[in-house]
Amino acid sequence: MASSEQTAGEKRRAYNGPAFFSHGFRPFFFSAALFAGLVIPLWMAAFSHGYAIGPEGNALGWHGHEMVFGYVAAVIAGFVMTAIPNWTGRLPVMGMPLVLLFLLWLAGRVAMFVGGNGLLTSTIDCLFLIVVAGLAWCEVLAGKNWRNLPVCLLVGLLAVSNVLDHAGDALGFPYQFGLRMALALVTTLMMLIGGRVIPSFTTNWMKKQRMAVMPAPFGLYDKVALLFAVIALLSWIIDPDAKAVGVGFLIAAVVHTIRLIRWRGWQCGKDPLVLILHIAYFWIPVALGLMGLAILRPDLLTSAHALHALTTGAIGQLTMAIMTRASLGHCGRELRAGAGTVLIYLLIFVGALLRVSLPFTGVSYALGMSIAGFIWAAGFLLFAALYGPMLFAPRR
Repeated sequence: MASSEQTAGEKRRAYNGPAFFSHGFRPFFFSAALFAGLVIPLWMAAFSHGYAIGPEGNALGWHGHEMVFGYVAAVIAGFVMTAIPNWTGRLPVMGMPLVLLFLLWLAGRVAMFVGGNGLLTSTIDCLFLIVVAGLAWCEVLAGKNWRNLPVCLLVGLLAVSNVLDHAGDALGFPYQFGLRMALALVTTLMMLIGGRVIPSFTTNWMKKQRMAVMPAPFGLYDKVALLFAVIALLSWIIDPDAKAVGVGFLIAAVVHTIRLIRWRGWQCGKDPLVLILHIAYFWIPVALGLMGLAILRPDLLTSAHALHALTTGAIGQLTMAIMTRASLGHCGRELRAGAGTVLIYLLIFVGALLRVSLPFTGVSYALGMSIAGFIWAAGFLLFAALYGPMLFAPRR
């Protein structure tokens, strides 16, 4: 193992291609942020003016698909292509293989926007996650990194959910089965990875501050919390309107709120890079609670409003928290959130909060969605502007 790690290290140092394709996080984090920042205004224009977008001219369906299988898939690819070499000590995907992987993601976005032959469009779009999952499985198995097999399983199932999102109707699956499956898998992945990195980063920061009480380590409570949420999410995939699912979501929301409290995030206010992880994770129980309430009391809350707490709130905030921290660390920058990074976090948080809350005010739906969407998208465009230069430049 020592010799193989040494060889991998030598190959990393020998790489003399563009810095942008030296690690997976560089092209995928930058492109994911730019994509999210541009697609949301485009979707809002389509909604307001009735533009036909996507393979079937269904702008709403295109918006939902692309934010999950376009934006989130890119972030996940950037994360696993960067994390797996750290987990296994093996050589990362870089250079021309990474260029080809990135072009495959880009081809999927173009295909889903332009449309055309349904089978060809679906195939191009689905190939990206299938390849990412295959790479993840190959590297983790080759590195005998058994601890991270659940991550590979979730990414593999995410690839399957994309196939089902395209072919679900033809195969007789319930409406939006594939999309619900994808959102459930992404939520599970956030709870799993969040449960590792948030208490770990928090503990490291607290030790530097010489605090006496540390976050609760991963244990039985975390396993129970994950189990509650996974059961509720699996049930939601199959029957999204069942009252029992609504109750399950409410229980999961309480359990995960307690899980978050055990990590003692309120003590990290001096470090935005740590604090934002706790704020982002808090969106998960909020979303689960609202999804449960939407099922049990549809007269008070629609499922669309609840889902945006999960998508714009939990997914948007947590992916950005990971992207900023990972970009700083892997680009050799100081792990410190400057004013620009704090503004990114604030824009995404405010945009998500408004997207969930404005429908309950007297503001018209179109106007409220536009205000919230532009603020949220501005956070991602700001990331592309501020972090783009370091993602294109060699590591310091």
